[in-house]
Amino acid sequence: MSVLAMYATTSERVGQVELVDQHAPLVKRIACHLMNRLPASVQMEDMIQAGMIGLLEASRNYDENQGASFETYAGIRIRGAMLDEIRKNDWAPRSVHRKARMVAEAVRRIEHDQGRDARDEEIAQVLEISLEEYYRILQDASSQRVLSLEDMGNGDDSILDNISGCEPGILEGLQHADMHRLLAEAIAGLPERERLVMGLYYDEELNLREIGAVMGVSESRISQIHSQAVIRLQARLAG
Repeated sequence: MSVLAMYATTSERVGQVELVDQHAPLVKRIACHLMNRLPASVQMEDMIQAGMIGLLEASRNYDENQGASFETYAGIRIRGAMLDEIRKNDWAPRSVHRKARMVAEAVRRIEHDQGRDARDEEIAQVLEISLEEYYRILQDASSQRVLSLEDMGNGDDSILDNISGCEPGILEGLQHADMHRLLAEAIAGLPERERLVMGLYYDEELNLREIGAVMGVSESRISQIHSQAVIRLQARLAG
């Protein structure tokens, strides 16, 4: 290796270290934001560790010619790394995922046949369970619905691209923007109560307890409504 190449490599590494040191507080900010939506079983230390790995990857892969600032690019990679860590250590039993998919399929079938929003009683009837048992499924499913709109998908897959492991490009950006547009349209078509919960949760960034106080119902009921809204979106976007 030439002296010039060695100097360039050393200079790049110094620049990466400076970027990591400068943006380390961003990791904690993103972790704190996510922790407000996660159960107590998820540890802040795990989120910060995963986020630092994302920051390190961002410092190595950032290309200023792509147009985005490093903070914007790093924020995407940090958050993506944290979400990957949560998915890897999924605390929801397989039965919870399976039942959630069953609910989504029932919603899809009813809405296809009836041409309108599927009602709670109809979903329970298709599943051949009581309304109380249906609400328990929604409550259990809420444990896997604590992330973001980027995690919605058919089954265990994601509707929106998981961009944490990809280089930002024009095509990927357009695809991601188009998915967000489709998702926004799907949310606008939700029943009013579900649409309100989604708006307060994702746009106003209230937690479930705060939304319950606004709407005058319990936190557990808001959790059920939120879970039902996400499952309904899954059914419609996958259909």
